Amino acid sequence: MPDAATAPPWSSRVLPERTRDPSAVERLGAVLREHPGTLVLTGAGISTDSGIPDYRGPDGTRRVTPMQHGEFCASSENRRRYWARSFVGWQRFSRARPNSGHHAVAALQRAGVLGAVVTQNVDGLHQAAGSPAVTELHGTLAEVVCLSCDARCARDALQARMARENPGFEGFVRGQASDGSRVSSQIRPDGDVVLPDEAVAAFRLPRCLVCGGDALKPDVVFFGGSVPRERVEACFALTDAAPALLVLGSSLAVMSGLRFVRRAARRGIPVMAVTRGPSRGDEHMSVRVDGPLAPTLARLVSREAA
Repeated sequence: MPDAATAPPWSSRVLPERTRDPSAVERLGAVLREHPGTLVLTGAGISTDSGIPDYRGPDGTRRVTPMQHGEFCASSENRRRYWARSFVGWQRFSRARPNSGHHAVAALQRAGVLGAVVTQNVDGLHQAAGSPAVTELHGTLAEVVCLSCDARCARDALQARMARENPGFEGFVRGQASDGSRVSSQIRPDGDVVLPDEAVAAFRLPRCLVCGGDALKPDVVFFGGSVPRERVEACFALTDAAPALLVLGSSLAVMSGLRFVRRAARRGIPVMAVTRGPSRGDEHMSVRVDGPLAPTLARLVSREAA
């Protein structure tokens, strides 16, 4: 993965001329009409209007350093830091609602223009918007799994338990914020917030109710982790059956999403994208709209799903 302060090499590419062509949306609509049931791959860009930020800026530079899989597994203290931050951030993250982009995708699915959705997001907003067929490539923050015994529970249930086991923690954090300590009100893509070390140290780490271990983890693929093989194969099968592929709001910076674009390109099916800034898959795009998702998808709904 590129350094957090360094833009990846593909971010400096000059976008193909077609991406700045105002008729790109019309061409996108034409390709979709010719390929009903197009597979959709979505990234963080579709959820930013719901208040969930992207990991990267428009130039591909990483804005925040996300939790790494190895880091999470390495020590109880790292897990304490994650869960303390997540405990505070979840109250805002869980209130996020689908935006017009999610609703547009669902409308285009109902109209038969789009088929299944493969999302790199872990927020559940496609399902909340009514999308009927969604594969969560990187898992979901709504579930928690024990790495020791594989027991599972709902994230909301764990939130309630952490609140009981950490009485007064929210007030302590608010006090830290009022004192000018480094407490961020900005939710991060992982659903957590930045807390000072003294707040983290005061947090009681949750334990598994089945085995008693402290290796509870959100059921997501952290950076550096591996997507379950059966999930990858299911997404490959969707790609192989699709008449075309549409990428929405993803820079394709990580291989977990880029591999489906490359597979679609090898099949010779149209690959399209609507996203801000360059992506790692630009060389494979037959149509690319460089711009905001919501108005572009709204135009598609008015023309293709009316």
